[in-house]
Amino acid sequence: MKKHLITLGSLLLSLTGCQTYIDVNKNPNQPLTVQPALLLAPLELTVANELMAGDAARFTNHWTQMIASNQPAPNEGTYRQLNEDLNRQWGTNYTTCLQNMRVLRERAEADKSYNYSAIADILTALTLGMTTDLWGDVPYSQAFQGSDNFRPSYDKQEDIYKTLDLLLDRAIASIDKKASLKPGGDDYYYGGDMSKWRRAAYTLKARFAMHLIKAPGHTAASQADLALAALQNGMSSNSDDMKMFYLGGAGQQNKQNQNFLPVSTQVMAKPAVDTLVLRNDPRLSKIIAPAEETGKYTGRAIGLQDIGSLASYSILGDFYGATGANLYILTYAEAQFLKAEATLYKSGAAAAEPIYQNAVKANMSALGVSDADASDYLSRRGKLTSSNALRLIIEEKVIADYLSPENYTDWRRTGYPLLTKVPNALSDIPRRFLYPRSELTTNPQPEQNAKLTDRVWWDVNK
Repeated sequence: MKKHLITLGSLLLSLTGCQTYIDVNKNPNQPLTVQPALLLAPLELTVANELMAGDAARFTNHWTQMIASNQPAPNEGTYRQLNEDLNRQWGTNYTTCLQNMRVLRERAEADKSYNYSAIADILTALTLGMTTDLWGDVPYSQAFQGSDNFRPSYDKQEDIYKTLDLLLDRAIASIDKKASLKPGGDDYYYGGDMSKWRRAAYTLKARFAMHLIKAPGHTAASQADLALAALQNGMSSNSDDMKMFYLGGAGQQNKQNQNFLPVSTQVMAKPAVDTLVLRNDPRLSKIIAPAEETGKYTGRAIGLQDIGSLASYSILGDFYGATGANLYILTYAEAQFLKAEATLYKSGAAAAEPIYQNAVKANMSALGVSDADASDYLSRRGKLTSSNALRLIIEEKVIADYLSPENYTDWRRTGYPLLTKVPNALSDIPRRFLYPRSELTTNPQPEQNAKLTDRVWWDVNK
């Protein structure tokens, strides 16, 4: 796998300094280094646009039956995935994100800009975590060596997970160091507020700990302990949400808005819409837009052979889908759902109940739902019991993490929300991504024989 040192086009800026006429081998228009402040902003935009709302999100939202294509089967919703379909996402994860995050960290460390190196490590953990959750074993320890190693071996997923924890621990330590340069407007997520970055790092530690509740050599109780310990320092309110803001003008639109333009033929899936309608969920009108043609909330059934009118189906509502809507990456509500699930494993349903309720209320508050409506909804959903607690926690977490690839991971590790194979399916529900054609061609490895229905290391849920 060729790993080229590529920085974003907008970063190729000339550096000022004294030049003499004898510096004939130095091209001022092609600098060898880039300042951390110039790397951070485009990296954060790419994480939001391409990791949270790109090809990976599209596939996982089809498979968790959140979205549907207004196209005849077979399509992505019926589990059609080709190796070449993943070339772009893999390239984004590795060349655009992970490579440049490494450059950002190295540059920041050299400048003693430790806040930037901390953010680089947190974004690396986020990106690498999503990459391994989708593909399993992936290159990392031997990657990014350029011509020294065009064919890096793949790290085992178990080892990648150890790396994630080390990255986040290193980030937390870096935040506490005296930094020569602090981020500001170049940090789209937090505006340079490192206390929020610290809480995000601890919340990610909890997320990754909970991914391993059934992994070989791990137990739900031990992983719950790790998650609960991390969450003591994690996100403490909705103001801690990690999110990308968009101005909404031409070229500045929320990526999810662009994903539901007519040219994409993407609409909301019937299960996603019907779930909110049947529960009389007060978030319905904020999350889902009624069909333009009928004014009704109507999702498209996945697996159909016909093509309907696009205007007869619902698309994403304004809270997530407006041109200037925020795109959420990690939230306080998710932190509370993680805490509720971990508490369930340690102390039972009754102990998890108030945390679960707080998680739902946090999400409803973020969407502008009144406390009274939130309380009424929770009353109708019923109390957690030993038999329904995990199902209710994950079902509500899916709504709070709307359209996040994290929902696909939660389904694989817990079995919730309940999914059934769609009509005209080409296989059972996929458990992983295929490796991209670009990897098969340039870096052949034995792991690339994996099929869509094979499981990654931590996925042993029955």
